[in-house]
Amino acid sequence: MPPEVGGRGNVAEAYSDTGLEMQSMFVSSMVRRWLPVATIVVLAAAIGLGWAQEKKPVLPQPKDIVDVAKEIGNLKTFCRLVESAGLVETLKGKGPYTVFAPTDEAFRKLGKELDELYKPENKAKLQRILKNHVLEGRMSLAGLETAKTVKSLSGEDLKVTVTDGVVMVGGATVSKADVAASNGLMNVIDTVLVPVEKPAKQP
Repeated sequence: MPPEVGGRGNVAEAYSDTGLEMQSMFVSSMVRRWLPVATIVVLAAAIGLGWAQEKKPVLPQPKDIVDVAKEIGNLKTFCRLVESAGLVETLKGKGPYTVFAPTDEAFRKLGKELDELYKPENKAKLQRILKNHVLEGRMSLAGLETAKTVKSLSGEDLKVTVTDGVVMVGGATVSKADVAASNGLMNVIDTVLVPVEKPAKQP
C-alpha cells in the first residue's frame, strides 16, 4: 500500500495556521473598531485637561509698600532714596507699617541738601530722615484724625492736626491717604519730615 499523503502532522499544521489567521483577523477587526474610539477618548481627555488648566484662575500677588510707592507716579525720588538708604528690605518686610511718602516736588524743596543725601557718608542721616516718615503698625486716616501725636521709627513725635477735614502730620499735608499694601498703608505728603537734629552729648 502506498504511503498516506499528508498525514496527521500536516493536518495539525493546517489547523494551527487557520487558527492563527482567524485570531489575527479578529485582532485586526477589534483594532479597527476600537482605535477610533480610543483616539477620541484620549483627545477628549487632553482637551479637557487643557481647558481646566486655562480656566484655573491666576491670583495676583499682593504688592508691598515699595511696589505700591513705585506705582504712584510722583514718588520717584522717595523710591530712589529708599534704595540708597538700604531700606528696601525693611519696607518689604512683614510690618505692618504706615508710610508718609513725600512727593518729588517736596524733595526738590530741599535744594542742594537732596544731593548730599545720596552720598555714602550721609547714609545714616538719610536713614533717619526716611524712618521719620514711617510708623510701626497700620494707622488709617480715621485713626490719625483722632490722634494728637504719632511716633515715627526714628523716635520723633509727629504732631497731628485736622483743619476743615485736612489732615497734617508733622506739618505736612496728607494729599493721598490709605493706599493699601500687603504690609501696611501708604500716604502721600507735600513736605519732607526732617527730624530735629539733637545736639551731641558733651564728654
